[in-house]
Amino acid sequence: MKYTRRQFIGTAAAGVGAVLLNNGCDSAPGFYDPYEIVELGKTGIKTTRLSMGTGIMASNRSSTLTRMGYEAAEKLVRGIYERGVRKFDLADWYGTHEFVGKALKIYPRSDYVIFSKLWYMRGRNIPEGVQPGAETEEEVMRFLKEMQTDYIDGLQLHVVTSANWNTELSDYMTAFDKLKQRGIIRACGISCHALPAVETAVNEPWVDTLHVRINPYGVNMDDTVEKVEPVVKNLHQAGKGVIAMKVLGQGDLTDSEEKKDNCFRYVLQLGAIDVLTIGMDKISDIEDTENRIRMIPKLQNI
Repeated sequence: MKYTRRQFIGTAAAGVGAVLLNNGCDSAPGFYDPYEIVELGKTGIKTTRLSMGTGIMASNRSSTLTRMGYEAAEKLVRGIYERGVRKFDLADWYGTHEFVGKALKIYPRSDYVIFSKLWYMRGRNIPEGVQPGAETEEEVMRFLKEMQTDYIDGLQLHVVTSANWNTELSDYMTAFDKLKQRGIIRACGISCHALPAVETAVNEPWVDTLHVRINPYGVNMDDTVEKVEPVVKNLHQAGKGVIAMKVLGQGDLTDSEEKKDNCFRYVLQLGAIDVLTIGMDKISDIEDTENRIRMIPKLQNI
């Protein structure tokens, strides 16, 4: 049975809504839990279903998180960690390495998962100091220093669009493989921004994980929902670790309660998404997100 938010909150008198809408409590049986530990494809990496995104309004190593300053960013990241999130999505392009690394250093490294992305595109507005191809290892060593860590759980090539990316970016793929063999990277992959790139990833053995843009309205996605959905399911069936991004259409779908509920319900009940990355710049964001996730019943036939 699927509930609208209004119907669901109405069940509080019977006790179900009270359980699910109580911040910090476990989800009721049969409903999704934002802090359930899930495995990312066949990587062996296990983390929470909900991930903190740090790329809000991001460009050229600047984002909402960096612009709020270290003190406020530290308070936010630690607050989100304390609520239960154990996966944090970063990128060199966002400039969030140092901010999140500094905030998380007080916790055991084995207790959380960090993903980042390397900006590879030649001829684009590449941030100062970022070098293509041959400098991959040097760049990743910088990432480690900025994040105050010895390894990165997942590293992805950022904003991949070409259907032939696995040929065109083979030098990066080789560099990532070498770092993976040394234990510096646990999983390799891509962050997709065009459907042909996603389609190529389905049968590319190099891909361990990938970010895909998915929501029920087709907003800020790689193509229509009808075209994207079957490819995402193919990724899941191929054993890739699938991370959903743009679940709320990069914020464009937050103008109504119904849309927000529909977005979380659709992505979770798709049966092909391991983790949801949601941009958060205040604690109320995670409170709202976890409550919405906890009201979504798990389907038994997915």
